[in-house]
This record gives sequence, C-alpha cells and structure tokens, in this order.
Amino acid sequence: MKAVQIVKPGELKVIDIEKPGLDEENNVIVKMTAAGICGSDVGIYHGTNAAATYPRIIGHEMVGVVAETGSSVKKLKVGDRVIVNQVTSCGHCYPCRKGRGNVCDHLKVRGVHIDGGYREYIAVPETDCYHLPDSISDQDAVMIEPTTIAIQSCTRAELEKDDMLLIYGSGALGSSILKIARQICDHIIVADIQDDKLETAKSNGAKHTINVLKEDLVEKVKEYTHMHGATVSIDAVCSKDSLIRLLNATGNAGKVITMGFSTASTEINQFAITAKELDVRGSRLQNKMFGKAIDMIHEGKLDLTGSVSHTFPLTKAQEAFDFVDSHDPSIRKIILTFDF
Repeated sequence: MKAVQIVKPGELKVIDIEKPGLDEENNVIVKMTAAGICGSDVGIYHGTNAAATYPRIIGHEMVGVVAETGSSVKKLKVGDRVIVNQVTSCGHCYPCRKGRGNVCDHLKVRGVHIDGGYREYIAVPETDCYHLPDSISDQDAVMIEPTTIAIQSCTRAELEKDDMLLIYGSGALGSSILKIARQICDHIIVADIQDDKLETAKSNGAKHTINVLKEDLVEKVKEYTHMHGATVSIDAVCSKDSLIRLLNATGNAGKVITMGFSTASTEINQFAITAKELDVRGSRLQNKMFGKAIDMIHEGKLDLTGSVSHTFPLTKAQEAFDFVDSHDPSIRKIILTFDF
C-alpha cells in the first residue's frame, strides 16, 4: 500500500509498505478516505516541529471507513465511518492520573512520534475511533480534529460568557477557535494580516477585527475592551513575536494561551506577566474532545462545511506541500484523498 513519509526535514517520499494486520491492541483496521494537512505536519516536513521524530509517516487528521475488526471489538462494524484520535497515552503517569492524557509522560502522537494517517490503511484500538455523523462528508469531517484543538484551547482558557477574547490569527486554527468561542462569549476580537480573512471572521461572529499591518494591536484591543485589554488571549499565529504581543494586549488578571511548537528564542519579559498577574498557559493537542465536537455537530451547533479549499490525492503529497508553501491566499484547508 502507499504511504507518505518524511524521511528527514525537507525530504518527502511516497513509499510502498505492507498493509497492517490486527493484533490484541490494534483491533480495528481503518481504510483511510481523507487526511488533513495541518501546520504541524508542515512543521515536521520543514524540521521546525520539535516533537517529531524521523523517518515518519505523518498525518494526524484521520478519517476513514472500518475495513476489518478483531474479535474483541464491541461497538464498531465493517463499513462504519470513523475519525481516529491522534493521541495515545499510558493511563498511569501523573498527568494521566490527573485526567490530562494529552500531556502524558509517555505521550505518543500518531503522525509525530509514531506513524500516522498518510497511508491507505491504519490499525488502531477501537477506543480511538469515533463514529462520524451521517450529516458530514469525509472531507469536511477532517475538520473535527482541528475543532478538538480549539475546544481544548478554550477549555484551558476557562473561557466564560463575560470574557473579552482576543484571537490572534484567522487561519484554519483561529477560525476553528472562533467557531467554539462564539458559543461561549460574545465579545470576540480577531486580529490578522489579511483583510479577507478578517471579513470572514466578522461574518462568523467576531465583534471587532484588527489588521495588525495597518493598526496597532495593543491600542486597538484597548479601544475595543474599554481600555482594560483582553481578558483572554489565544495565540493562533505562534510566531516569534506573537507571545509578547499578546502579553501586552491582555489586561490585568487575564489569561494568555500559547499553542506554538517552535523552539526558537522568543522575546518575553517577566514584567509583562508579573505586573498584571497574567496566567500564561500552554494548550497542547486535545484531551478526549472528539466526543464533544461530534455532539456539537449532532446538536446543530457546529457547521464544518466550506472549510476545505483544496484536495490532492495522497500520491501527489509533494505537490500539496509545495502549494502550502506558496501561501496562496485562496488556501483555507488542504486535504489528501485516497481515491488514486
């Protein structure tokens, strides 16, 4: 079967590997139908994702159809459409005992530490598969995984109704965060560098928008928050200077959520945090949030249609990654398909 492997940073290959078999732990075989290209996948390709190991079959946004089941499988049957959890944890360490398996001491993420979903078939435990609603296509269902990341960030932020939220970035991640946040609070500011993305954010529930190439982020945030500053800021840009910008734009007693994976040095200072007694929290992956996202789809609270802008067959993954690197303004979400 075909798979896409990052041999080392900058080197992508379409390879032939054996189809996986069932075993005691991995008791379900999923035939992949769609897999998303995420910023972290691009980071692994370019060598900027500090968590990744090589060589690696990447891909953690994984949608498919159950092809085989083992004798121990109870809830799934052949033909079921599923999305696969990318997080694997030990269940015994301190974070796991605290209910935070997404930062397990022995964490292994599919597509990062162990092989992921850019392959025709994958063997996984039944417990890592979630039934897809009939109302969503396989391609749109890829967006469930980014939505779980958004739910996680809002959960880490302890977002409340009366918060004045700043979302920095209106790409795929920022847009997903906005979809979740608007169901919790009304006062949402979205900042970005592209007017068309800001216009979309406004139509999707942002109360205010800021183009940081044309306007001063801190000044505009203060203007839009009665001179207090954001009560919660979430970094969906994760650039070298984004953290310090959010520390400065967040008001007293606020929270700043960081989600980046770069190990490059970044400018911050103690006063920016201590003077306002800010909570600076990391948000990594998701902690059993697939069920919440799928429930929201069933309840009609979450519409993931229209997010996918481009598709490429798995065998043309190099073209897809080159297109990502072009930063074409038409790009929203790119997915790989398996109908080659």
